[in-house]
Amino acid sequence: MINRNTSHMEYQEGMEILKSDMLDQVMSALEGFHPETYTESDVRKALLKDTLLPEDFAALLSPAALPLLEEIALRAREETRKHFGNSVYMFTPLYIANYCENYCIYCGFNCHNKIHRARLNAEEIEKEMQAIAATGLEEILLLTGESPKMSDVKYIGEACRIAKKYFKVIGLEVYPMNSEDYAYLHDCGADFVTVFQETYNPDKYETLHLGGNKRIFPYRFYTQERAVKGGIRGVGFAALLGLDDFRRDAFATGMHAYLLQRKYPHAEIAFSCPRLRPIINNDKINPRDVHEPQLLQIICAYRIFMPFAAITISSREGARFRDHIIKIAATKISAGVDVGIGGHAQEEAKGDEQFEIEDNRSVSQVYHAIIDAGLQPVMSDYIYV
Repeated sequence: MINRNTSHMEYQEGMEILKSDMLDQVMSALEGFHPETYTESDVRKALLKDTLLPEDFAALLSPAALPLLEEIALRAREETRKHFGNSVYMFTPLYIANYCENYCIYCGFNCHNKIHRARLNAEEIEKEMQAIAATGLEEILLLTGESPKMSDVKYIGEACRIAKKYFKVIGLEVYPMNSEDYAYLHDCGADFVTVFQETYNPDKYETLHLGGNKRIFPYRFYTQERAVKGGIRGVGFAALLGLDDFRRDAFATGMHAYLLQRKYPHAEIAFSCPRLRPIINNDKINPRDVHEPQLLQIICAYRIFMPFAAITISSREGARFRDHIIKIAATKISAGVDVGIGGHAQEEAKGDEQFEIEDNRSVSQVYHAIIDAGLQPVMSDYIYV
């Protein structure tokens, strides 16, 4: 296992290295981002533009933008309706394994945390998917802990093939892989890959990731690009808000997605906006300085900067906030969520959860909340021919 004595910036044997300068570009932009230097005038100028440049995006993330949050939200809602209409897409995550080889101090799955570990077999995965499909959902997100040993590519591929029988859209939130692995998973039915960079501050990243492949910062950074090169049609970006300066992490996340879309215009782009949540054996973990107004600011800035991008609001947030944000900028919402291993087809999960969720509503409850908001729940808008 890669440990804290290994440089977090050096690739290890077997890790694919891309000929790309995207990391350098994001780090350069981040170095020049000074949130406190922006003024109300800068924010208003950004809001007047039809198409924002990175500098305008930076202004919308600055402290100067917070007093103008109502105006920013109105512009974000306008962009959302222009590009997505009244549609809100529904999905649920399915955790199929929680074994992990990483030592990330904020994560409930970390290899040193004393939790009940489990992995679903093919029969159990199918039962879970049958139970989820019975709710009417047509999109699923498959998740594992980051353990290539316990959840290898073939295992994840088999889960994708089973999912293809029940769902029209299959997303993955698993450990980073090489492009050839993504090509294999694409052939198995995977449509999307989401990876949280967690924080874009390499120094902070080093102190948070003390062991496992996840310790290698650049390999994780280039995951979305490897996925696109492997044929995956859509990629998701996120920082775990609260680990470090949330404005800088949000700016870097936006820049990462912006540069990838310019390089690969065919790739579908999505953002997730997770805040830290308490975990088993550590209920003190919570986002530092990222309150709901700041979260709203970040989500609206993403929407205005990249108006075509999907934005997911997860069950980490409460029902009230989630019901509010789908009226403004979020276009995808999870429902009927269980973050344990195998909690859909049986009364009790087979393994422990990654973190605590805030919104426990069923698929039906979220579906009707969307309708009550005057919006249209959509299970899938993608058809393979």
